[in-house]
Amino acid sequence: MPTPGIVSKLPDVGTTIFTVMSSLAAELGAVNLGQGFPDFPMSEKLTGLVSQAMRDGYNQYAHMNGYKPLLETLAEKIESLYETRINPDTQITITPGGTYAIYTALTTVLRPGDEVIVFEPAYDSYIPNIGINGAIPVRIDLQFPDYRVDWELVRRKITPKTRMILLNTPHNPTGAILRPEDMRQLQEIVKDTRILIHSDEVYEHLIFDEIPHSSILRYPDLLERSFVSFSFGKVYHCTGWKLGYSVSSPEFTKEFRKVHQFNCFSCHTPSQVALATYLKDKETYLSLGAFLQKKRDFFARLMAGTKFTPLPSYGSYFQLYRYDRISDEPDKDFAIRITKEYGVAAIPVSAFYQEEKDDHVIRFCFAKKEETLENAAERLMKI
Repeated sequence: MPTPGIVSKLPDVGTTIFTVMSSLAAELGAVNLGQGFPDFPMSEKLTGLVSQAMRDGYNQYAHMNGYKPLLETLAEKIESLYETRINPDTQITITPGGTYAIYTALTTVLRPGDEVIVFEPAYDSYIPNIGINGAIPVRIDLQFPDYRVDWELVRRKITPKTRMILLNTPHNPTGAILRPEDMRQLQEIVKDTRILIHSDEVYEHLIFDEIPHSSILRYPDLLERSFVSFSFGKVYHCTGWKLGYSVSSPEFTKEFRKVHQFNCFSCHTPSQVALATYLKDKETYLSLGAFLQKKRDFFARLMAGTKFTPLPSYGSYFQLYRYDRISDEPDKDFAIRITKEYGVAAIPVSAFYQEEKDDHVIRFCFAKKEETLENAAERLMKI
């Protein structure tokens, strides 16, 4: 008898480089500066609030949209930071992580044959999310070495099939950020078109050097055609919580929730209750950029004693380094070799391109304890 078969919807997708490098680091006992997660404790105040919420009986389903006091607190935060009024009932949805929010937003609006402009290097979920919806990624390289957007090239790539432009600021993997001039260019490009925007802003508060975050939420004309995705896990150093949220127009949010209700439906209630209280203190998020900047700068001072050359990082958990003074081997081979021979795991940036464009750059995560960074730098100095 014939056996049941399956035709993959993602035939070109295999095991991610993050899994490969983290597994190799674990196998060899290497310092893992590859995957983007902190190894230092999160806020004891926040964990205490979660425990208290459990003891207080908040252990059943939260509303599909999210715990209402948390939605209201987020709306207050958005107005305070970006001077934009958001209706907490009709424009914010709590999700199980930022990646889920991205997938749900794309699934809400994309149809087979739609084109989506994606900037590479790109977070690894974007192109599979586009493809599984039958849409077509239109890939544009960010300009090396500062990873800026070439907006004239964007204009040339737009066709009648262009349905969405996918943004990410602060950017993973490069640490680049969009600035007000970028947003003005975007406004000009999408004006009087049917083009939608998705803005991945999961590192929203992790911006350095006192640079303001150029969020889509600052621009009402852009927000009305956008989905904006955020992550509590990234900014509050609890990536394992897998909790985030999506902000959009009332019309788009209504459609987003139609997909959401039959997928996740409801997110972890005690964490939402805890965050509703925790975020009332603005310092809990206003202090985050300076906290991570100290780690960026600390790692940079340590790495000054190596042969690696840094590229600018203005936000996120990440710092890119060129290794052209060390080797001309492909970045994936180099990353694997230094993991095996020197005991430090990093991520090759070519993995963030569909065609593995190789500028001989690797990504380190500096969201680690000082002793972790010191240990890694000591090993890297031997290269």
